[in-house]
Amino acid sequence: MAFLSGGKQLIGLDIGTSSVKLVELKAVGKRGYQLINLGTANLQPDTIVDGDIINTAAVTDAIKSILANLKLKTKGVTTAVSGHSVIMKKINMPITTDEALAESIQWEAEQYIPFNINEVNLDFQVLERSTADGQMGVFLVAAKKELINNYITAISDAGLHTTIIDIGVFALQNMFEINYPEYINDTVVVINVGASITNFNVVSKGIPIFARDLTQSGGNQITEEIQKGLNISREEAEKRKVGGSGSPVTPDVMEIIKSTSEAISADIQRSIDFYLSTGGEKITKIMLSGGTAKTPNFTDSITQKTGLPVEIINPFKNVAVNTKVFDVNYINEIAPTVSIAVGLAIRRTGN
Repeated sequence: MAFLSGGKQLIGLDIGTSSVKLVELKAVGKRGYQLINLGTANLQPDTIVDGDIINTAAVTDAIKSILANLKLKTKGVTTAVSGHSVIMKKINMPITTDEALAESIQWEAEQYIPFNINEVNLDFQVLERSTADGQMGVFLVAAKKELINNYITAISDAGLHTTIIDIGVFALQNMFEINYPEYINDTVVVINVGASITNFNVVSKGIPIFARDLTQSGGNQITEEIQKGLNISREEAEKRKVGGSGSPVTPDVMEIIKSTSEAISADIQRSIDFYLSTGGEKITKIMLSGGTAKTPNFTDSITQKTGLPVEIINPFKNVAVNTKVFDVNYINEIAPTVSIAVGLAIRRTGN
């Protein structure tokens, strides 16, 4: 699934629930990348809900605030959509040509898409063709046109041009594949736990076998429970969740984190169970990213619930970072939150 060469360089722009992340990578050699630009901006609560932009102007302002601090020559953007307005489904169909599939995919999709087919944009990718049973695996994706138009408008109003609309789970996979080629023959779950959406993708031998977005499952759950449990502001709850400034997370906050992390881990386990119930191959490990991955004991909670080892992703593991330009401590701190943005920045026009 990774797109590693060719085409014009683009900016990766991940518009998440709690923040906007921008990454620009320069292709180096045949399969290498160098970090050129990196920036983030926070979003106020309810600016984006379940992947849908509610306040377009606020998103535009956040993008502009990032651009004000960067020297960007590139104006083309790859962004991603996720959430309940995006449908992903792996289906099996009789082997045919890509041209014939493109003509028939709308009729095929109607039985899998819970929206009016005229209200969505459809895309597909052939995963594999098996001559043994005459079937081919096709990954079908549908996203509401209104959702896509809102993203394009927010980006355009900031002075940039949307060149490619990707899907969060696929951007995550692209990032994973360039950084962890040692797992190419394994079956792993690549997960991004954001503020309100968890992107979940079972990848086996480079093929997305089972992908979904878990809405209302993410770091906001933990923040909200701390806020309610301690009767404090949302901002204070967010600070107390991660500690900082030399202050460890207090026992009362840790208890709330523990119980809420178990609920998120249970959502992940249910998705794994569903995947396995379809006859999927055994999963060897979980690769974890997203801002919530930094929450104390969160990885331990997932391991306890799933019985699988958990490794936090470093999206810059195989990306050259000039330490004279970028602060190493900042890169290490922000790394888990920009995994999707890195995956988006890999994309090039024409692929």
